[in-house]
Amino acid sequence: MIEIKNLKKSFGGRAVLKGMNIVVERGEVLVILGGSGMGKSVLMKHIIGLLQPDEGQVIVDGEDISRLGALELKRVRSKFGMVFQQGALFDSMTNADNVAFPLREHKKELKGQALEDRVRALFKTFSLDYDVVGPRFPSEISGGQRKRVALARAVALDPAIVLYDEPTTGLDPITTDQVDEMILAAKRELGVTSVVISHDIASAFKIADQIIFVFEGEIVAEGLKAEMLASEHPFVKQFFATWASKNV
Repeated sequence: MIEIKNLKKSFGGRAVLKGMNIVVERGEVLVILGGSGMGKSVLMKHIIGLLQPDEGQVIVDGEDISRLGALELKRVRSKFGMVFQQGALFDSMTNADNVAFPLREHKKELKGQALEDRVRALFKTFSLDYDVVGPRFPSEISGGQRKRVALARAVALDPAIVLYDEPTTGLDPITTDQVDEMILAAKRELGVTSVVISHDIASAFKIADQIIFVFEGEIVAEGLKAEMLASEHPFVKQFFATWASKNV
């Protein structure tokens, strides 16, 4: 579904991405781990076409998006959903209206009861009570519920790919587990391909089909739990040792 070949990007003479190569199969969950400022967000912006590479290719569903014009990019971006770090729900809208928003914008033919039925179905997919949560505003529900509403909105247009930016940041362990289950539900029930930027090691081990560890713009470890914990790269070892010391 996503193939990245020799991706390079510099800003002001500073190399941020240094020749990355990644393959994400359809329906997989890829988790991108790494410290702050190592290039994870820049990588994600290339995947959705917000940045153009200096060298290399970003191929999405068979198309090299680094070669597309603005109108073609808009078409490709319709294959994506995005779950932002804090949800980025509209505070002035009810939760139901937040989920309905992309449908109203892009599916003008969907109105009245048909629109409500679609929103109700999305709430049900992520274990949200439409009659209780729907009429409330984002400030009136829990952090975990806000994340689920945000994902329901992200998949409203049936995207093939969902991007998650630090989905468990600032959440307690129970809510984090709920968000992990939500990501797995999107994979299982909707068949989406997911790319997750995270610092949460336990979450990564639970949800990932593939993990890459990014350090200073390079992939220095890849695989799953065993490969991550066996890495001899100094920063990777320190990263996981710090986590292990807190999870004995």
